Amino acid sequence: MSRVLVVDDEKLIVKGLKFSLEQDGLTVDSAYDGEEALALIRENKYDIVLLDLMLPKMNGYEVCQEVRSFSDVPIVMLTAKSEDMDKILGLEYGADDYITKPFNILEVKARIKAIMRRVDHRSSVTAGIQEVIENVSSIEHGDLKIDTAGRRAYVRGTEVNLTAREFDLLELFMRNPNKVFTREKLLGMVWGSEYPGDGRTVDVHIRRLREKIEEQPGDPVYVCTKWGVGYYLA
Repeated sequence: MSRVLVVDDEKLIVKGLKFSLEQDGLTVDSAYDGEEALALIRENKYDIVLLDLMLPKMNGYEVCQEVRSFSDVPIVMLTAKSEDMDKILGLEYGADDYITKPFNILEVKARIKAIMRRVDHRSSVTAGIQEVIENVSSIEHGDLKIDTAGRRAYVRGTEVNLTAREFDLLELFMRNPNKVFTREKLLGMVWGSEYPGDGRTVDVHIRRLREKIEEQPGDPVYVCTKWGVGYYLA
């Protein structure tokens, strides 16, 4: 049974979402501030988190950023803010999707189902990647090394902490040096064809990956940009 965490300081919204999602057979936990949400995510395994932006103690951006340091759980931000910059910031901090209040519960359910299908797909995420790679357990490229079986990455012999998607991106690039992948192709192969996000999601994850593996993220020597096309491993 899928498990969802609903985080909002408006108890009526939490109550309504909880009731509606439980009608669809989901197990729903709730939190009313950022610190409580973060504690629950650390202690439990959730299939998805519905996270309000404006929260007491820690706002949604802060919670999202902290969660991304240890978990790749899908996060959908729920907020009354609708400006493009707020949506971009949500993605920058690690959100997977964004729904603006007031929302239709049917839309929320549709987004959840789409992400659930993508999460189920993640258990075989390499199925898409396998179309273009051979099965190798360890790959090295310059100062980079990945252990595909243990899903660990190293830079100059030091392990770096990558999220699941960051590792999937790096593995795909390292198995296919100099091959340029469009944002749409990367979305389909790493996030799954059902993922509702757009190319900005890829850009954000590439930026965070560069921050972890490049000496100068602003002038990358590994994961490079082919302007107007996509990304590749140089």
